Amino acid sequence: MGVSTAWHLARAGVGSTVVIERNLLGSGSSAKPLGGVRATFSDPGNIVLAQRSLEAYERFGAEFGVDIGLRQVGYLFLCRTENELAAVASSTELQNRLGGSSQMVSSARVAQLNPFIDPSVLLGASFSPRDGYARPGQVVRGYADAARSLGVVISEETEATAIDTMDDKVTAVRTTHGLVQTDTVICAAGAWSQRVGEMAGVLLPVVPVRRQIGFTAALMQPMPTVPFTLDLGSTLYFHNAGDGLLLGISDPDQRPGFEREFSFEWLPAFDKAAAVVAPSLVGVKLKGGWAGLYENTPDHNALIGRTPTPRNFFYATGFSGHGFLQAPAVGELVTDLFLERESFMDPHPFRADRFGDAEALREVHII
Repeated sequence: MGVSTAWHLARAGVGSTVVIERNLLGSGSSAKPLGGVRATFSDPGNIVLAQRSLEAYERFGAEFGVDIGLRQVGYLFLCRTENELAAVASSTELQNRLGGSSQMVSSARVAQLNPFIDPSVLLGASFSPRDGYARPGQVVRGYADAARSLGVVISEETEATAIDTMDDKVTAVRTTHGLVQTDTVICAAGAWSQRVGEMAGVLLPVVPVRRQIGFTAALMQPMPTVPFTLDLGSTLYFHNAGDGLLLGISDPDQRPGFEREFSFEWLPAFDKAAAVVAPSLVGVKLKGGWAGLYENTPDHNALIGRTPTPRNFFYATGFSGHGFLQAPAVGELVTDLFLERESFMDPHPFRADRFGDAEALREVHII
């Protein structure tokens, strides 16, 4: 999110942009091997952000000269109840009205698309063929190299320790490598954004939560091409990774915190869900795995906007697992906010003070 925003700012002619990175670029969840890219959402704002980002990823190689490993194998959202089917059908219609190419498919078609799924337990599914996954680390490198070429300074292994303000304006950022005088701060600190916001007296309700995934060896010979498949009822998901599968599930018992050690404690929940929708994956042996942090907000939707005080504090955070796939569009949107020019969408629904509002976001495609 940070390097996308920095590149968009520099491309728009904004000079003297500095990216402050506590560790190394992409060393958090963005360093992990694969990230989903999809426009399969139920909220119009998320759909617009995702579709615009998907278009950016489709041209990324030609624009930046970096192979991001984009594989558009499609997304399958599995429906096992009438309520799930109705919700997914409604969101599919909305996606297509906004320019998407999603479709509702039968359980028999699901079995053709993904041979690991037991179609007898399904009422149907949605399938979005343009969606898929790519390599976040390569995207970070592409944006960072392009930003540097336009004069952006990227200061790695530098921690922001305080933000100075005067007369309701940002005046400087204090770091472990000295003072950076500035009249604008853009917080794209992911799971650490609440701490950064507090430095400026801004409430950014972002909570870190550990999420884990595992990798299998090849389970078939040859391995089929498997769409990014998600079971709405259980949040089980899996897709190809190398010669095997990447698989995971949301753990409702995971306590908030910055823990990033990999463990196997989520496997019983995965096996329980797999027993219903993908029986052949029960007890599958993992050859590896990793843990990373989601940056969750109360409604699991992003925070994008500009604070009234201090007046020049911007934020793009709290994406709750959607940050990689929405990063290109969000960088563009934040740049338009900074330049006070009309953008491709109104960011107002993503404002940080929306919680408790009747018009708050209602996204159902959350994992």
